Amino acid sequence: MDKDLEQILDAIGPRLRALRRDRGLTLEALAAKTGISVSTLSRLESGKRRPTLELLIPLARTHRIALDQLVAAPASGDPRVHLQPLHKENGNTLVPLTQYPGRVQVFKQVLAPREPKLVTHDGYEWLYVLAGELRLILGENELTLRPGEVAEFDTGEPHWFGPANTSSVEILHLFGPRGDQAVVRARPSA
Repeated sequence: MDKDLEQILDAIGPRLRALRRDRGLTLEALAAKTGISVSTLSRLESGKRRPTLELLIPLARTHRIALDQLVAAPASGDPRVHLQPLHKENGNTLVPLTQYPGRVQVFKQVLAPREPKLVTHDGYEWLYVLAGELRLILGENELTLRPGEVAEFDTGEPHWFGPANTSSVEILHLFGPRGDQAVVRARPSA
């Protein structure tokens, strides 16, 4: 087997374990969501079983990520696919996903632990948790959001958000500079 291919395959197990743990899932819970047995998941994570598409596709779907994120496929060279961080400091990473001045901006952020400091400014924000746990302070209220959960708020209210614990948190962050709010056109049926 090609040495590069072997390294890619060997890295999948630890990546699967880290992804599952970041999302707060047990092997049993992941098995229930994917239909893959606990023993197979355990052997995949420990590297005792080679990953196949039949195993990786349900895992990617369950974690709501692209298959190449599990495999860490070599970069294709397409700059539209491989975004570069715009800003990185104190362990925080900010990747702009849109560039529409004066309109809603979309960012992917990885936030490192830090002390809360409430701020206010004009605008409106939406936060969607991808991995980890997000602590959100809005005025006198405090919330902990987990993967798949979302919050929206007017930034004129004192607010702060960051990791809920000592681990980093990964979020999608939308910011409307003029206080733009989402217009919900469809909702799930009851």
